[in-house]
Amino acid sequence: MKKLIYFIAFIGLVFVTSCEKELDTTNLYGKSLESYYKTPTDIEEAMAGVYNAIYTSGVHSDETIAANLLSDMMLGGGGPDDKSAKWVDNFEDPAEDTYRDMWVQCYNGIARANAIIEKTAEADFSTYFDTPELAQQFKDQAIGEALFMRAFFYFRLGKFFGGVPLITTIDSPKDVARATYTETFAQIATDLKLAIETMPDISFPSIPTSEYGHANKWVAEAYLGRVYLFYTGYMTNIEGQSTTNLPLVDGSSLSASDVTTYLNDCINRSGYALASDFRNLWPYSYVNKSAGTTVLPWAETEGLSWVGQDGTSPTFGTGNYETMFMQRFSFGDWGWSNGQSYTNRLALYAGIRDNSLVPFGQGWGWCTVNPKLWNTWDDADPRKQGSILPMGVAAQGTSSYAADKGDHETGYFNKKYISLQHANSAGAIVGMFVQLYDWGNTDMQLMHAQDFIFMRFADVLLMHSEITGTADGMNAVRARADLPAIGYSLDAIKLERLHEFAFEGLRWFDLVRWGDVNTAFTGTIAVRNSGVNATYSVNYRSETKGLVPIPETEVRLSGGVYEQNPGW
Repeated sequence: MKKLIYFIAFIGLVFVTSCEKELDTTNLYGKSLESYYKTPTDIEEAMAGVYNAIYTSGVHSDETIAANLLSDMMLGGGGPDDKSAKWVDNFEDPAEDTYRDMWVQCYNGIARANAIIEKTAEADFSTYFDTPELAQQFKDQAIGEALFMRAFFYFRLGKFFGGVPLITTIDSPKDVARATYTETFAQIATDLKLAIETMPDISFPSIPTSEYGHANKWVAEAYLGRVYLFYTGYMTNIEGQSTTNLPLVDGSSLSASDVTTYLNDCINRSGYALASDFRNLWPYSYVNKSAGTTVLPWAETEGLSWVGQDGTSPTFGTGNYETMFMQRFSFGDWGWSNGQSYTNRLALYAGIRDNSLVPFGQGWGWCTVNPKLWNTWDDADPRKQGSILPMGVAAQGTSSYAADKGDHETGYFNKKYISLQHANSAGAIVGMFVQLYDWGNTDMQLMHAQDFIFMRFADVLLMHSEITGTADGMNAVRARADLPAIGYSLDAIKLERLHEFAFEGLRWFDLVRWGDVNTAFTGTIAVRNSGVNATYSVNYRSETKGLVPIPETEVRLSGGVYEQNPGW
């Protein structure tokens, strides 16, 4: 069974003084910076606290939903009362703190990573390992992993908000002004570079399954490619300051050649590889096996077989060598006060509104698919039906779909992240993941234990092609889809990324870095709004520069130190 440990590290130092004398401040019961970070168990618990900061309570602070709503290939959707999704999709701010949970959680993660980076360097773990080499390897992994996670959180902040306050030590002032865009990305790049140089050189197949979900050297190399493309693209196409270099904190920079060297290392030595069939990356390819009968005829006809989501030796599936970094999910529970935070909310919110089908369960109907994507996608590409779920098709399990339950209905939903369900042994329709992991809570809002993939090996190949201007990586991805090899062009890369990564939260950031965001939202889209024919159009405002607003509470708390983003 997949198990997730959520450990929230609260580290406080309380100093109590009086006018006469300083009182004893020894912490007899809790953790402190002085007593913690001394053992491998301490570090593992603290690292769990870092990863915990990926999760947010506010749905619009959930990157998987925020990035998809902003993109041109998903619409707001939902019911008439789901106004916030429609406003975000139309580049309006539904509330003054729409993205505050993202901001706060990122800085929680950064603070926890800072503590690990500093305190682990001081610790001696030699008595806990058989050899000094193993102790050093543990220390290097912990420090490198914390550096990566700090870069991950700053990158999340940077691509959504732009330049942000940089707090990189335990004792750093917390009231600093926002850094510039370039300073922010220099910190991200520096952390990634140091993470690569620090983490052990262990190939993915040799990493224990128990460590699956943790960052490693190869993940850091892949993210350096992503950060390079985003920074250089943003500065060139949004800020109008053409550059091909990614800055570092010390004033030097990384060139395209430097980043290519890291990507080559990842491609040649990491042990990651493409899944044999793109469609086997997604859990709909397992639903027939889970059900013990054919509930998705298309998957049966295509001979699909899920690779799973627990690495090379998964509990369910054949073995996944492609997924590199992901957000792990379990099941939510109202009694734990975490609600939906630890369940995959994209599968819930982007599910079919008020339709409980087999094998596709109901959801809130947000993020309906722009029909333009379906209509312009070549039927010969198996990723089309592997990514988009058309309504009213028996082979796709949607013949009994009832329309007119929500807004922005187009007849298409995403298939990668969607509620899956089938009958259990008693004949009740229950979520697939609930049955796989024998979970007792069958609430349709809390049953989505599908990982969200942040980085796949396919992206490493496509980034390599884009940075080098060569077609090899792109054509390897195309060959997996049984598509012919083509020559390199930026337009070809753009189309390939759209088809390979649809609904994976990357499209919006690609539009921004290419500068295509200024022209991507033209025209109108035919939709049904709760049973009424309508047209829908999006009003992207170029003055926002592809950024979302800084939470107003944070602006006020800064006492005027933070300047709001343009257009907000």
